[in-house]
Amino acid sequence: MSFPVVPGHQVVGRVHKLGTAASKFKIGDRVGVAWIYSACGKCNFCLDGTENLCDNFLATGKDVNGGYSEYMTVPEKYAHLIPAFYSDTEAAPLLCAGAIGYRSIVLSQLTDGDSLGLTGFGGSAHLVLKMVKYSYPNTKIYVFARKKEEQRFALDLGADWAGDTSSTPPVKLDSIIDTTPAWKPIVEALQFLNKGGRLVINAIRKEETDQNYLQNLNYKDHLWMEKEIKSVANVTAKDVVDFLNLAAKAGIKPKVQVYPLEDANLALLELKQKHIIGAKVLKIS
Repeated sequence: MSFPVVPGHQVVGRVHKLGTAASKFKIGDRVGVAWIYSACGKCNFCLDGTENLCDNFLATGKDVNGGYSEYMTVPEKYAHLIPAFYSDTEAAPLLCAGAIGYRSIVLSQLTDGDSLGLTGFGGSAHLVLKMVKYSYPNTKIYVFARKKEEQRFALDLGADWAGDTSSTPPVKLDSIIDTTPAWKPIVEALQFLNKGGRLVINAIRKEETDQNYLQNLNYKDHLWMEKEIKSVANVTAKDVVDFLNLAAKAGIKPKVQVYPLEDANLALLELKQKHIIGAKVLKIS
C-alpha cells in the first residue's frame, strides 16, 4: 500500500473519457470498478484465470486511487457494465462484497442440498445467502452472528437457523463461509463441520485481539476427518462479471445504508463499532 492514496474500492460512475486504445465502452456508459484494479496479465496465475493471485495485483483504493473522488482512471478490462436493474447505490456493494461472496461459494464447492454455514452476517454474507437461495434452492443455511438484530436479519432473508457464534447448529455443516475479522468464529466453525467439510475464510485480514483463541483448537474435534480450510484472496475480473450477471438474473439486491461523502468518517466509525446491517454506501452528489 502506498500513501497518499484516495480510498474507495467499490465504485460506480459513468465513462467520461476514453484512452486512445480503449474500445470496450462508449462515453456515458455506467460502469463499476471492483477491488481488482489490474494484474500483470503475463504470469502463470494471470494466464490460467487466477489473476487475483498475481504478484503484481493492484487493489482499487489501496494500491491506486479509488472512488472517493470526482474522477478516477481504470484499465478497461477491469471496468464492468452495470445492469440497468440496479441503481448506483445498489450496484456499488455488488462489486466487492458481492463478487467476493460469489468466489467464496465457488471455493466452498457447494452442491445443491448441502448444508451451509455463514459466520458473520454483514455486507458480503447477506448477498451470499441470497445467491445460495437462488442457485442452490435445496441447500439449508445456518447463520452464526453475535447480534440479535443480525440473526433476525438473516432469518428474514430466509436462513433456516440463526444463532450466536458459539451456538450449536441442529446439523453438521458441509461447508462454512466465514466473513468475520476474528479468530473465535474460525475455531467454533471447525467443530461444526461435517466429515470432509470445507471452511472458506472470506476475510482480507484477521485481527490480533482474540488470536489466543486459537489455543482452543483440538485436532480431534476441529481438524480430523479430512476437514479443509481455504482462504479467499481478492477477486478476478471473471468473478465480477459472472456475479453481476447472476445477481441481475436472480433479482438480487443488497440492503444498503447511504451516506453523503462528507459523512464517510461516520460510516467508517459505525463499521469499526460493528453497527452493520447490509452494506454502507457513500454517495458523491
